[in-house]
Amino acid sequence: MPYSSQHKVKSKSRILDSATELFCRYGFDRVSINQVMKLAKLTHGAFYTHFESKEALYRETFREALRRSQASRLIKGPYSIQNLTNLVYGYLNLRDMDMPGSPRPEALLSNDIGSDNIEVKKLYEESYFSLLRLLENRLIALSRLKTAPLRLKPEQARDKSRAILASMIGAIAVAKSITVEQERAAILKATQNQIFGMLGLDETRIKRSPELTLEHP
Repeated sequence: MPYSSQHKVKSKSRILDSATELFCRYGFDRVSINQVMKLAKLTHGAFYTHFESKEALYRETFREALRRSQASRLIKGPYSIQNLTNLVYGYLNLRDMDMPGSPRPEALLSNDIGSDNIEVKKLYEESYFSLLRLLENRLIALSRLKTAPLRLKPEQARDKSRAILASMIGAIAVAKSITVEQERAAILKATQNQIFGMLGLDETRIKRSPELTLEHP
């Protein structure tokens, strides 16, 4: 008896959820189809019912993960410096970086730095420029609205955005390679403060979101 369309949708969703967790946590090169299907509790053969290759799965997972990311939600929020600081707090979050089952989608950008896979490099570049434009547009808008301490021209906002994005991605990549937890937290905290400095802020002027923390619960 052939599977119903509803069963196929549910199976594909389980594969995508499993792939999102594994790719966000380990990156493209360190995840196999067998690992994805084992986590999804489906047979290896079921994979090719939905995807033609691991690259095809990664492509769909990558775009869905970024769609659900905090950066994506920032686009829909009000133009405020608080939204930007929430993005920084959420990205540089040691708790979520390690918590099973809930890795940050943005971790994909840190995991796959330097990948030689053509598909991965293409998606990486696509997401990088998307996030860069998001930050740049927000900084320009905040400068015009005079709701941020900085007053930036468009070319200055572009460079500032490059520095912020590179700092966040690099900090996560380095922290994930360090086994000493205190040092990992210190790297993320120092990077967070550097980014706030780029925005002309200090911690006394930032209302911290209660759900975002650099500490383990």
